[in-house]
Amino acid sequence: MDTGVIVAYYSAADKYHALALKFFERCTSQLITTIACVTEAMYLLAADWRVQNEFLLQVSRGVFNCEHLTAQDFTRITELNAQYADLPGDFADLALVAISERLNIRAIATLDKDFDIYRRYRKQPFERVFIPS
Repeated sequence: MDTGVIVAYYSAADKYHALALKFFERCTSQLITTIACVTEAMYLLAADWRVQNEFLLQVSRGVFNCEHLTAQDFTRITELNAQYADLPGDFADLALVAISERLNIRAIATLDKDFDIYRRYRKQPFERVFIPS
């Protein structure tokens, strides 16, 4: 799960908020993210500490599984950073690519079109499961 969908869900002012609510109502999958996405979400939700705390409580309750990054993940992120040097460096996105490979997860909930470019194992596209209409 990428940051944009998380922020859309928790921010009523976000233009994708209604879609995010529908997504979470229907989603039956385990929601996995990284500490990088948690950090980004906290920053983007900084206007309201109550909303931040609601999000953190959901993380603590396991609604979002915050996958730890391993030493091998950091090595892979380094490789990905070089591979996608023409894109703006986004640690959170690259961390998601790394854990998707390690955990063999193809689907990603994201608003980020960069995931149309990123490839798992250097060749496999992601299945974007949250695409606004």
